[in-house]
Order: sequence, then C-alpha cells, then structure tokens
Amino acid sequence: MTRRGRSGAPRRVRRILAVMSTNPAAGLSPATVVVSAGRPERTQGGHINPSLPLNSTYVSRGVITSGELSYARGDNDAWHPFERALVALECGSGADGDAGAGEGIVFGSGMAAIAAVFSLVPDGGTMVLPRHAYQAGMVLADQIRDRHGVTLRHVDIADTDAVVAALDGADLLLVESPTNPMLEVADLPAVLGAARARGMRSVVDNTFATPLGQRPLEHGADVVLHSVTKYLAGHSDVVLGALVTRDAELAATLREHRTLHGAIAGPFEVWLALRGLRTLALRFERAQANAAELARRLADHPEVAEVRHPSLPGDPGHGRAKAQMNGFGAIIGVRPVGRAGLDPVERADAVVDAVRLWLPATSLGGVESMLERRRRWGTEAVTVPEDLLRLSVGIEDVEDLWLDLDQALRA
Repeated sequence: MTRRGRSGAPRRVRRILAVMSTNPAAGLSPATVVVSAGRPERTQGGHINPSLPLNSTYVSRGVITSGELSYARGDNDAWHPFERALVALECGSGADGDAGAGEGIVFGSGMAAIAAVFSLVPDGGTMVLPRHAYQAGMVLADQIRDRHGVTLRHVDIADTDAVVAALDGADLLLVESPTNPMLEVADLPAVLGAARARGMRSVVDNTFATPLGQRPLEHGADVVLHSVTKYLAGHSDVVLGALVTRDAELAATLREHRTLHGAIAGPFEVWLALRGLRTLALRFERAQANAAELARRLADHPEVAEVRHPSLPGDPGHGRAKAQMNGFGAIIGVRPVGRAGLDPVERADAVVDAVRLWLPATSLGGVESMLERRRRWGTEAVTVPEDLLRLSVGIEDVEDLWLDLDQALRA
C-alpha cells in the first residue's frame, strides 16, 4: 500500500514536486524531459520557447571572467538551452535533484565532436576502438595514428574479454553500442568499469540508442558522444554534434578545443535541433516499433539471407540489449539472398534501386526511412559484408514500408 501524506498525494509524488520547484527535470520520465527541458524561465508574458539570439560578439568591459559572454566563438547563449536539455537527458535527475549534474557541449558536426574526443589522446598514446564504427571517425583515427604516432587497437566491441585485454596501457576507449553498421552490442558496465579501474578515459557514441535507449554515464562512461544530426534533431535538416560529461575539468578541456579549433555550431541549427528534440520520444518509439516489426518479417522473407536487429531473439546482441537498453533501436542490417547472374553487390544495389518509398541516402535517424549499401563507401571497414544494407527505419506507416521493401526484394 502506498503511504500518503496529509495532502493525499503519495509521498514520492510530493517529494518530486518539491524538487521540481528548483529543478524542473527532477524525477520526470525522459519522454517528458525532451518536452520540458531547455525552456526559458516562466515569467508573465514570457516566451515558452527560447529565442534565437544572433550575435557574433557581446558588450564586454574589463577583465573577462569565467562564464561571461564576450565573443560568440568561445560561448554563445544560442547554444545553452539545447545543451541543458541534453544534459538533463543523458545525466538524468533523481528526486534528490543532484543526479542531473553535468555539462553539455554542442559542436558544428558529429565529426567535430569526435575530433575533440580524439584530441584527449597524447602523441604516442593508445586508443582502443571498435572494429566496426562510424567510418569517417575511423578515417580520422587513422590520420591521427599516422601524424601523431598514436597506436590503434581495434576490437570486437561485443567481445568483452577482448576489449578488457586491449585496455592495458591505453589512454582512451571509444565504444559504439549498437555499432554502426553491424549492430554489435557492448557490455557497457563491464567494459566501462574496466576502463575506469585502469584510470583511462572512456567515450560512448550514443547516437544509435539515444538517451531514451540508454544512458552510458550511468554505466561509468566519462563522455557521451552524439551526432545530433541524427535522432536528436530528427528531421534531416541540420548537421551538429555534441558531448556530455559530468567531469567539469574535462568539459573545460573539450570546450577549449571547440573554441580554438572553431568547431562551433550555428545558432539557427541549434535552435532547430532543440525544436526537433521535443518530439524525440514519440519519433523514437514509433521508429523502434516499426523496426522491430520489419525485422521480424524480414527474418522470414525468402529473399533475405541475413537480418540483424537486437529485437530478434536469435540476434547475437539480443540478450545484452534487452538487459541494458530501453528498446532495441531503429537500425536494421539486411543481406539479400543471391540471384543467378548477379554478384552480391549488384544484388544489394538492385534492391536500393527498386524502392519507391524508402529513400536511398547515407544518413539515419530522420522521420523518413532510408537505406544504403554501406560498402559503397570505400572507407567502410572491410569486415562489413559488401552486400549489407543498412536500413534506418522512420515513422511512416509500417505496412507501407513493408510493401515497398518486399517488392524491392522480390523485384
């Protein structure tokens, strides 16, 4: 039986309401936080949405103090509402109001955020990386290896023993989970805990899962990375990146990198990203449901040789994803059955050419459903099958998506 106070409200509700008076995100569901976080202060006649300040510089006299706006490359009030909202999502906030402490840093692109993270590795240092991860990030890692003498240790991120063994003497662990595009799922508590025990920094790319699917900081990550371009903004109309950390000193280092390298975001793009964030819960719920249903049907399709999605009971990542994620994401990997007279690449390309509703495009996380053959990119890992199609499932009617995909596979 729930114990109630004199007001009749359950004590937990009263406690949360008390904390919300000073911390509006405290104790709320993430589906509510995406709508409520990053709002202006409530004043009579005030705005309910953040304004869009367009400034390259600010009135400033005397010695510059920390936190003071002076020049928009160093700090920009156009960034703050989105950064606060992302911190509320990734760091969470309990009824005590303290668990939400953290700092968000928005960047001009996901690659700019990746570059900032890689800058933490000293010359001659060592990075542990997934063998399958965002291919542009891996190209940058190769360049850092060649120019700065950094050792790269590529691992199967789903093989916990192999990851832990690779950590000794390393400076940075980068995790993608699920991975792009192979959808391998890492044991986040185990690998992040091992990194922390060794005193090394860990970064988790949370683009595929979003903060609604998992919160890596709670598993011990030092930094969470996002391509905001994808699910957070959600409408395929901005290019942005972001980092979130609870370490104030580390945040200052990453923010300095952003300033000195000019990796800054435009005010309008950040404003659009915050507007897109408001519907993340609805979009992601629908996209995940669509993906699970399509994956189930694809697993039984006569023209499909292999399908990867963590929702499938037989998928290698199913048990781990079920244990540590809220949902299974909206990305599917598909390999079509071969056809006589067509090599695997031609067969996969023929499917892409045959769709009418699905969009042949390289991005993901938008409201529209997209697909592409990943190895058309020459920089994609050679261990990714040449005929693998990556499907980013959107929010359209699932039956329409299925009819188009089915006819393309059979065409």
